[in-house]
Amino acid sequence: MHTQQTSLDDSVGFVLAELGKVALARGDQVLASLGFTARHLRILEMASAEQQSQQQLSARAGVDRTTMVALVDDFERLGLAERRKDAADRRRYVVGLTAKGREALDAGRAAIAAAEDEMFGPLTLEEREQLRDLAHRVLRQSGTIVC
Repeated sequence: MHTQQTSLDDSVGFVLAELGKVALARGDQVLASLGFTARHLRILEMASAEQQSQQQLSARAGVDRTTMVALVDDFERLGLAERRKDAADRRRYVVGLTAKGREALDAGRAAIAAAEDEMFGPLTLEEREQLRDLAHRVLRQSGTIVC
């Protein structure tokens, strides 16, 4: 089904992209006091789920390998993550969070939750969940992001 659009404001994709920009900027703003960005928080989140190599993190995050090396270097310098030899493949290093990294991740999650409460204040909890679920469905169908 195709609907006629009279302006970009009638485009679901355009409106969601604009919403994403605002949410990302607000996320970066609230995370700045913790010393990182929303992009950093997303990678910390991914690294916390399971032991993954830098290459795996790079692929999942959609970040080129050189940038991922620099991000993990930053995390190590800040004491948030460490590289360890993979027990299953000694040629490979995996990235894992330190205790300080887990604390930073928890603080980042709390900061983002507070920012979302403010940003999505006009919506009920049910409407927020519906918006999230609809976005997940579209992202899964597109195959670009698995939520």
